[in-house]
Amino acid sequence: MSNGFRIAVSGTGGGAGQSVLKALAETDYEVVALDGEPLGTGLYTTNTSYVIPYANKPDFIDRVIEICQKENIKIYFPGFDVELPILTQNVERFKAAGITVVVSSPEVVELSDNKQLTHDVLTQHGFNVPETYSMAETDPHNIPLDYPFILKERVGGARSLNLHKVKSKEQLDTLLESGIDLSNYVAQEYIDGDEYTCGSVNFDGTCYGVIVMRRILRDGDTYKCFSVRDELIETEVKKILEAIKPFGACNVQLRVRDGKVYVFEINARCSGTTGARALCGFNEPKMIADFLLQSKQPEYDIKELSILRYWKELVVENSLVETMKANGTLTQENPTKL
Repeated sequence: MSNGFRIAVSGTGGGAGQSVLKALAETDYEVVALDGEPLGTGLYTTNTSYVIPYANKPDFIDRVIEICQKENIKIYFPGFDVELPILTQNVERFKAAGITVVVSSPEVVELSDNKQLTHDVLTQHGFNVPETYSMAETDPHNIPLDYPFILKERVGGARSLNLHKVKSKEQLDTLLESGIDLSNYVAQEYIDGDEYTCGSVNFDGTCYGVIVMRRILRDGDTYKCFSVRDELIETEVKKILEAIKPFGACNVQLRVRDGKVYVFEINARCSGTTGARALCGFNEPKMIADFLLQSKQPEYDIKELSILRYWKELVVENSLVETMKANGTLTQENPTKL
């Protein structure tokens, strides 16, 4: 049964947006799916969905607000990183229309998009981070790191795209000979050991909860993940989040070496493992919506589980695709769930 509150989720053709849809699917909230492509998978899994302009288009904000007002949307969850910079600059426009965008401040959005800035800010706060050097200011033949080390884009980058684990001088030379432009890269110390992804819920400088998941990657995405109770990681992540003060969801990626937590990436949004975390008892989108719309304090009961991900096919009638392409919107009574 619906509680009467309606939520919009964008980027539902991709993993993060779909993960939010999964987390909200068994709740009392009504969800409207949005995506920039008429073949975005999530568009066909909710009762109402819309194709929206890309975030870099001049009519993006106007169109999203228009849809949200038409559908009586109260909360907007962005599912793509590219939306965050423009959304954080337009929070007040959404607020004036009665819509809360789950996006952090411009400072936190910038920090999460810039690996060098992440390093610098966390270092200033006294947290452990991998040694990181801007390649715009570093001689590529004299990088002050032991092998192996990581080369990755300083700004942007997702799903480990354009990430290189450099294991030897010969490999570095080959990479340089390929003509790669390293000016937008950082070189980062490689921290050996298990990798963890941590979800959280945050408001007004307070972290209301953290879930820790050890993960195994395939092609940059979390392929298998395991919820664990780890007081060391939970405590350190909470300290970091209360230092940088994100709004709503924030994802922290880290490794542990010699009993110390090393954070190498922060994503100021829900992530592709949001749905998996909900299965383990930590439902970030629901807790965020409950807090913002019903003044409920975040509650969770984390279960230590193994989540094994796999491909699943969604069958869509061609007539529905044609309707979406022609009208830019679709209404269904009984859509197939993800």
